[in-house]
Amino acid sequence: MTAFFVTAVASYLLGSIPFGYVLVRIFRKQDIRQTGSGNIGATNVSRTSPVLGILTLLLDALKGLAAVSLTRVFFPGQTALLGLAAFLAIVGHMFPIWLKFHGGKGVATGLGAFAVIVPKTILAMIGLFLALFLAFRYVSLASILTAALFPLLAWVLHPHNSPQMMAAIVASSLLIIVRHHQNLRRLFAGTEPRFQRRRG
Repeated sequence: MTAFFVTAVASYLLGSIPFGYVLVRIFRKQDIRQTGSGNIGATNVSRTSPVLGILTLLLDALKGLAAVSLTRVFFPGQTALLGLAAFLAIVGHMFPIWLKFHGGKGVATGLGAFAVIVPKTILAMIGLFLALFLAFRYVSLASILTAALFPLLAWVLHPHNSPQMMAAIVASSLLIIVRHHQNLRRLFAGTEPRFQRRRG
């Protein structure tokens, strides 16, 4: 029970670090929630500054990776906790306590977290995401489709995952898709903006 509690709290708090918000506040003196889509993730940050967008992407992935890696170090052999750490790092990013539970959509954090657990699947997902993005120029569409295929890819490429791990993967996938509900509405309405880079 102690390991479960420590993993849950630490992973959530790591995931809730709002790097996009902090970076834009420091270097641009702006509140990223007041620009573009209002999201604190890398896509919206990159509309303000591509450099900060890339840095946000890396740091958001790193906090997911850190949550799972630290769980593995402190609780070796407890593989069920790894899935919990990954899921709650994503939850932390989406609902950060520091920003009144208004955060990002969890894609980068999820990639970093599950890279420790199902690395072959994550490599496949990155390739799939890039192919979809280059084909359609919608970050949201590429994210949604890649997340939807995540459980299937994990099942095929890592067939020895435990039921608990697959449950964490399915739950993470569904949560990421649900967090894109506004993007889904705009995609169906034909009003979702395509990704455009800005200098800065």
